[in-house]
Amino acid sequence: MLRLFTLLVAAGLVLACLTSWLLDSYDTTWHPKRSLEVPEGEQSQRKGEPPFPGGELENVFWFVQVSDIHISRFHDPKRVPDFERFCTHTVIEVIKPALVLVTGDLTDAKTENKVGSLQHEVEWQAYHNILKRSRVLEHTKWIDIRGNHDAFNIISLDSVNNYYRKYSATQKVGSFHYVHSTPFGNYSFICADATLSPGPKRPYNFFGILNQSQMDTLATFREESYNSNQTVWFGHYTTSTIISPFPGVRALMSSAVVYLCGHLHTLGGMMPVLHSRHSGGMLELELGDWMDNRRYRVLAFDHDLLSFSDLTFEDWPVVVITNPKDAQYLHPGVEPLGRIHSSTHIRMLVFSAAPITAVYVSVDGQTLGKALSVGGPLYVLPWDPSLYTTGLHTIRVKVEDSAGRSKVREQHFTLQEDLTPSFGFLQSFILLTDHYILARIAFVAAVLLNVGALVAFRFKQVPSARGATQRRHGLFSQACTSLQLVSKINVFYYTLLLFNLCTALGPWFIGEVIDGHTGACFAFGVFVDGHFLEGSLTYVVGVIQLVFFNMPLTCYLCWSLHQRCRGCSFRSHFCRPGCRWRTLVVHLAMLLLLIWQAYSCYFLLETYGLLAFFLSPVRTWALAMGLFLVYKAWRGSAPDFADNKSETKL
Repeated sequence: MLRLFTLLVAAGLVLACLTSWLLDSYDTTWHPKRSLEVPEGEQSQRKGEPPFPGGELENVFWFVQVSDIHISRFHDPKRVPDFERFCTHTVIEVIKPALVLVTGDLTDAKTENKVGSLQHEVEWQAYHNILKRSRVLEHTKWIDIRGNHDAFNIISLDSVNNYYRKYSATQKVGSFHYVHSTPFGNYSFICADATLSPGPKRPYNFFGILNQSQMDTLATFREESYNSNQTVWFGHYTTSTIISPFPGVRALMSSAVVYLCGHLHTLGGMMPVLHSRHSGGMLELELGDWMDNRRYRVLAFDHDLLSFSDLTFEDWPVVVITNPKDAQYLHPGVEPLGRIHSSTHIRMLVFSAAPITAVYVSVDGQTLGKALSVGGPLYVLPWDPSLYTTGLHTIRVKVEDSAGRSKVREQHFTLQEDLTPSFGFLQSFILLTDHYILARIAFVAAVLLNVGALVAFRFKQVPSARGATQRRHGLFSQACTSLQLVSKINVFYYTLLLFNLCTALGPWFIGEVIDGHTGACFAFGVFVDGHFLEGSLTYVVGVIQLVFFNMPLTCYLCWSLHQRCRGCSFRSHFCRPGCRWRTLVVHLAMLLLLIWQAYSCYFLLETYGLLAFFLSPVRTWALAMGLFLVYKAWRGSAPDFADNKSETKL
């Protein structure tokens, strides 16, 4: 009892330490000790020196982000006209931004059945025609970059299938640095292009990669940006889905105020808001997709303070409160937050398709009055910041337009330096974790568990028939006996061992990774046309393969052989009292897993061609192997334990 108590206490301490470490790792509250040094030119901004937010239309500009448009020739015919209306009406006529950032996945690049991937020129032409017909390029700076879908099935940047270079507005391949100049200073926009080159077919370019040369280029851009008022980094991939050499892309962009991205599509609606803060203070803001959700974002720099609102297409009016700034998105490391303390007016940008009739402002439930327009979309209202120097406060803005629509925008703000709300754990875990590292660890652990169990029980002494009978009612004992059965029978042991080793080390398939170019896919990466693409999603696929086929197949064979060892046949074990439904569930589960494996073979055929289908040890061959072993387990002769023998007869 004392040993058990000691073990439980030790396990509790380990669990407590692990929990504490996790919570600290994903604590996104601002900590001054975590702030990184910035050049002297930015120190004055932190002190909150003039100019201060006042009642004039000055020291402010705004811009728009939209992501994951996925123009498709096969699906959602409203996507194209909606996006054209977004350009002509929302962007040009209403919001009138200084620039627009389109952060990747301009086209869908999938086949009609959504399984294969192919660059369709007609999709790119549709995108290009929208820009041309709307004449949006004449009214604003339009910066569109590639996403993983825009790099599907492209062997090189010079390929004729790389339609981005022909039909996009930017036409710049790779990372670049754009400086937006205003009368009150310069603002750097640095694109981190992590799309793969060569670009394989889906799904193996879900993660982006930055090599050392690309990191050096980005480091140069970072140095150049130190002369700007503020720096915005943007790209398609979240930082959690980018593989980069030490010290990593997060450290490289740590002196910026924000990183803007897309890619995750609100995770199918499960995470409509994906925002977090890096350990150095920089914000990472993932934007929901245009494809299904028609999402876009309006951002503004007001006296070098960044504010934004995530919005839905044609949901008017739109409100962006720029002063005081939302407390959750403060960045004391690079933003001049002292200017809020010295400001004289509450400021907000208000947009609508119809004229604005009223803008009401209240703080902590107390009405302050009606804001007035001072030009363009800027509305202001005098206030006294000294009344709110401590604690967390709530500002509420209600906007009404002549079309009878109204919108209420609420956000928390604080003037207390040591009070910055943190983001949710799940949001931070998704955005701040290097998921390819977790996938590697999980893959290695699953392989070691599967192979280790087979090898360990191979060399474990076989229990006597009498001993096995005496212990047959214990679940753990039955599991051990079943594993010994599988491990001691050569046909099962060597087949399963080689299959798991092939999953870990051997090629999963050999086929057209890119049309016209044969390559090989391994767990640790993809080889194609003399290039090696480091493994990332491959480890995730490997874990799924191990958990949903390799391991269940081994367990099913253990269970089947255990039934045979007890004298049951495939038909007779259905007739055992009280076991019929349980037996049926086991067989149906294995049937579903075999169907899933068969679908994986179909996916391989549709995606990578006939060669990959036939030269796939982990898919097609594995399905045939699984069927053979199941047949052997039930139709072969019953296994027989033999005392003091190294092998079990079948």
